[in-house]
Amino acid sequence: MKITILQPLAIDKTNLDLFLKSLSSAEHEVSYFDSLPKDKVDAIQRSKDADILMLVNYPFDKESIDSCPNLKMISVAFTGYDHVDMEACKKRGLTVCNAAGYATNSVVELTFGLIISLLRNIPKCNEVVRMGGTRQGLIGNDLSGKTLGIIGTGAIGLRVAEVGKAFGCALLGYSQTERKEATALGLKYTDLKTLVTESDVITIHSPLTEKTKDLLSWEEFKLMKPTVLVIQTSRGGTINEEAFAEALNNKKIAGGGIDVFIQEPPVSLDNPLLKTDSSIMSPHVAFATKEALIRRAEIAFKNIACWFEGKIQNKVC
Repeated sequence: MKITILQPLAIDKTNLDLFLKSLSSAEHEVSYFDSLPKDKVDAIQRSKDADILMLVNYPFDKESIDSCPNLKMISVAFTGYDHVDMEACKKRGLTVCNAAGYATNSVVELTFGLIISLLRNIPKCNEVVRMGGTRQGLIGNDLSGKTLGIIGTGAIGLRVAEVGKAFGCALLGYSQTERKEATALGLKYTDLKTLVTESDVITIHSPLTEKTKDLLSWEEFKLMKPTVLVIQTSRGGTINEEAFAEALNNKKIAGGGIDVFIQEPPVSLDNPLLKTDSSIMSPHVAFATKEALIRRAEIAFKNIACWFEGKIQNKVC
């Protein structure tokens, strides 16, 4: 079969060669592209003859899918898959698998990095000491003893709860599915209104769906404590960006840590979040550690191998 890897996997050549060899040795024709498609036309040109397609986060819409008549399976080397037109895949009967779990610890680590950076003014401290300044005006706050509100208690949210407990936080949770592992940690499930009202730190770990779009918006920000920190490392769109920016600029909340945006970075310079104070931003790097990217590739290649064996894993469609 013809297997096309649409975009770079961001791993070192040694590991890449091992993964590619695992498919090539099975007498499949593998095409690997080490640059992003120039545009949708280029993406279609690359993938049009593929039986199996692997991609990371490059958008693949209905037109792209319809342009691949031989396509049978898509291996998404990413946890989120909303950039692939799932309705078109369902109509075609395509199998779609994702790489869930590869970056759980990586995302959790950045989440707490953002929280602590905000609580302890780390970016400002770095700036001040390089200018010969002192700690005047930079007295921070403890994380211990704070109420940590976790929206979405899947694998990442659950791990956030575990780390939060280790820091000495009280735990609140809001999720479509309540997990016994979370309640065993002492997490108390509640409604969204209660969570946003009572939490000192709010961190969101929900996928982007019709139900979770703008999950935190104007009304939710009005209910929050003026001292609250809001952390966004899930999917762009789960927090309304205009409402978030307004809350930061008008001091309705104390700070924001933002790794994901509605627009994949580079973010438009018109985005209101870029003009906010009391915020720390990163260009969608929560998942991006060397270790996580190797795990991601390993899962994505194994998804293909399992599909060949009729033992499908990580199926989302």
